[in-house]
Amino acid sequence: MNKNNDLPIIYSLRNCPFAMRARIAIYKSQQPVLLRDLVLSDKPAEMLTASPKGTVPVLITPKGTVIEESFEIMLWALSMSDPDDLLFTGDEKMLDKMLALIYLFDSQFKRCLENYKCAKRYSETNIIECREACEVYIAQLERLLTEHKYLMADRESLADIALLPFIRQFARVERQWYLHSPYPHVRQWLNSYLQSKMFSKVMAKHELWLQNRTDLLFGA
Repeated sequence: MNKNNDLPIIYSLRNCPFAMRARIAIYKSQQPVLLRDLVLSDKPAEMLTASPKGTVPVLITPKGTVIEESFEIMLWALSMSDPDDLLFTGDEKMLDKMLALIYLFDSQFKRCLENYKCAKRYSETNIIECREACEVYIAQLERLLTEHKYLMADRESLADIALLPFIRQFARVERQWYLHSPYPHVRQWLNSYLQSKMFSKVMAKHELWLQNRTDLLFGA
């Protein structure tokens, strides 16, 4: 049972990149939520009632508002609290640039990434072609990271944490190729996240909520 009715609830899947970036934003916002981990083969009835489409993440506010898209959850969390100013408050041009980059990767790169992952999984003959389609976007990040420490500036932004889980996936498809690929700045940027305290906290393994229905306080 939820004994903290004043806290939002988030249904999450540990390794889903969409759920991952929602958790990262919540962690960065220091906004406390009740985390309910699940597996897709066993979805809680409570989640399906709130969001019949049955995908994660799903966030339910104390007032009952349901937020079903990972990027919308990120914006919700950072609108509640943004101690690191990941939204670059007051700099509308920078915010527009961030949103444009995120949209590009959400609408185009992710489709290329799925094709690349499938080519690897099923040993298809077009894996190099699929990889090269992804590289168009990875090369863009490499260029940005030669100009500054993070994607948008010398400090972290919403764009960094929004793209992070998907660049992590890209790096894992052909690990040996990636380690020797011509993207040293992307590797350094990604490694700094993967080795961080933040990532360890966000990726910590928890007992599945349906096993005992005990809510886990996360983000505070």
